[in-house]
Parts: sequence; structure tokens; C-alpha cells
Amino acid sequence: MRQCQGQVQRRKRGSGKGCETWPLAGTAPLSVPQGSLGGWQEHAVELTTGASSIMHPEWWLVFCVLAMSLTLSVSQNVCKAQDGRDGTAGTPGRAGRPGLKGERGDPGAPGIRTGIRGLKGDEGDPGPPGSPGKMGYPGPSGPMGAPGVPGLKGTKGNPGDINAQPRPAFSAMRRNPPTGGNVVIFDMVITNEEGRYQSNSGRFVCAVPGYYYFTFQVVSKWDICLSIMSTRRGLAPRSLGFCDTNSKGNFQVVSGSTVLQLQQGDQVWIEKDPVKGRIYQGSEADSVFSGFLIFPSF
Repeated sequence: MRQCQGQVQRRKRGSGKGCETWPLAGTAPLSVPQGSLGGWQEHAVELTTGASSIMHPEWWLVFCVLAMSLTLSVSQNVCKAQDGRDGTAGTPGRAGRPGLKGERGDPGAPGIRTGIRGLKGDEGDPGPPGSPGKMGYPGPSGPMGAPGVPGLKGTKGNPGDINAQPRPAFSAMRRNPPTGGNVVIFDMVITNEEGRYQSNSGRFVCAVPGYYYFTFQVVSKWDICLSIMSTRRGLAPRSLGFCDTNSKGNFQVVSGSTVLQLQQGDQVWIEKDPVKGRIYQGSEADSVFSGFLIFPSF
């Protein structure tokens, strides 16, 4: 290949001749098309400039466009080779450092229940009854209820006979009573209509329901306290007390009376105080206990 000063040399295949010149500066190799084969062939082209060469801008523009076209054409006609086979696997690397602790996860699903519930057993025998509890205190009385509707008027009864009506009444005094106990026994009966007073126990037992009057007079030389006692329908006894003092030691009478509503089986008696209950016993004065029915309440 010969050198051309200030020219680009292009050699055609088979001719070996031909130089085309461009006023360029410097030296550069280029790829030129292969015209005879309709393709492209890379040739060595040198661009040289002399000291007296003059560079024109128009030629620079032509040269740049030609160079870009040649480069693009060559890259599009290059055949891509097939990919090579994969290489053998390398040796495993060393284990990495432990990572940071992760966040707490969500609660897991509940486990499956695997147990089998057994059958209900037979009812056991009742246990022994417990000991009875203590009796509580009586509660307060409730308010009185509203009055009921008046009933129908009854039929007129037969005329009564006063002689046929019961008339219980009694009166007794102390002469030789038994000693011991707090019940004051009036052993000598004066009157006992219908026999409801018991001289051996000192008690009156009601047989006719109604309102009764009771009274007593007891002689003593000492301080004394007596009570009229009564029971009603099995309840606790009720008492009405009377006391008197005697500082001089003379005969002195203590007395008391009351009206009671009794039902059949109720009892009435006189009871003395265990400390102040000394009664005079002699012929100079007598102690008496009496009672009678005022009117019945059928």
C-alpha cells in the first residue's frame, strides 16, 4: 500500500490502484465497502496531512457521516456466535453470619382437640343430712294489711238461754301449799265453777274461748315481786309484774289484776321472783287468787 499525502487511499480488490484524496489533517485507519462483491471489506487507510495542507469544514462533515454509516453497517452484519456451555459448579461458600432476630410473628391457629369426652356418670347417693342450724331471731312485724271486704250478713240465730251458757269461775287461797319452784300455788279451793282451776299446780286452763278477768291479793312482811303469767297457742309465756317494798316488817298486801283474751288450752298462773318472792304463811291473813269469764268469743 502506498501513502498518499493529504488523501484517503481506497484500494479496490483486484485493481490495486486508485486513490481518492480528501483534504484532511492527521492519519486514521478506516473500513471501506467492497464494491465488486456487493459487501464490505476492511482495508487499512491512512490519512496524512502535509505541512501545507489546508482543512475545509465541509470535508469534516462528510467524513464524520461516512464513518458513522460504515460503523453501523458493520455492526449489523456481524454474525453472533452460539453461547458456550455452562461451566462446572464451584465449591460452596462459607456460611454467613447469623442474621438479626426477627419480629414476633402472629399467633398460630388453635390446636386440634384430640381428647374424647366421656359419658356422664350415674348420680351418686344423697349424703347424710346436716345438723339443724340455730333458730334465728324473730323478724319485725309487718305492716297491717288493708281491711277486707265485709262479708254477707248472716242469718238470725235462735234465742239464747243464759242458763245454758258456760260460766267458768274460780277462787282459791293458800293454806298448806307445796314448797319449791316459782309458781305460787293456791291449794284451798273456794269456788271452781266448771272445774277449770287446778289446785295441785296452781294453773287455770281455759276451755271456753273468751275474755277473762284475773286478780290476786298476797300478804307478805318482806319486799315482794309477783307476776300474772299466761301462755297462748304454744307461744312463749307473757308476764305482767307487780312489786312492793316493805322496810318495817309489817303485814302488807300486794295485789294485781288484768283482763286477758284466751283460747282453748291457754293457761294462767301466778309466779314469784326467785329473790323477792317470800309470802306470809299463817292464820292471821290469807292470800287469794281468782278469775272468771267476762264473755265468750266463739
